[in-house]
Amino acid sequence: MSDYDVILVCMGNICRSPMAEIVLRQQLAEAGLARRVTVSSAGTGNWHVGQPADPRAQLALSSGGYPTKHAARQFDPTWFSTASLIVALDSENLRDLRHLAPSPAVAQSVRLLRSFDAQAVGVDVADPYYGDASAFDQTLESIEQACLGIVAHIKSDLERRN
Repeated sequence: MSDYDVILVCMGNICRSPMAEIVLRQQLAEAGLARRVTVSSAGTGNWHVGQPADPRAQLALSSGGYPTKHAARQFDPTWFSTASLIVALDSENLRDLRHLAPSPAVAQSVRLLRSFDAQAVGVDVADPYYGDASAFDQTLESIEQACLGIVAHIKSDLERRN
């Protein structure tokens, strides 16, 4: 069991959130935190459960030097009680997650991914699903930047807990 559990959430769990999961997991490993932090992802919808990541997401990840193994799953509201940090990839998913939360305090603890990137323009990671391969490359870049901020946030949070 890890000290910290992060769940990244988008709509279908085949594009943005699996990309963020894989990037964050690698960045945490590079920071020496892989054993202390569990990273997973899910979608608010159930239409892709069990499917691998979109081939364009896999291509962007592979081109960036990341692994691509993934199986989509749907967010389970019981995870609010065990997750240390739940991160939505856009405002629509943030709203959906906050609606599912068991209390107003828990709802307010859900964060947007780009809130961890001080240089971000806008709050949402654009959904590349209806775009071409370059849209997935752009999505990967914005995810990488925001995940650096999540790593710093987790380090700080773990230090505060010790």
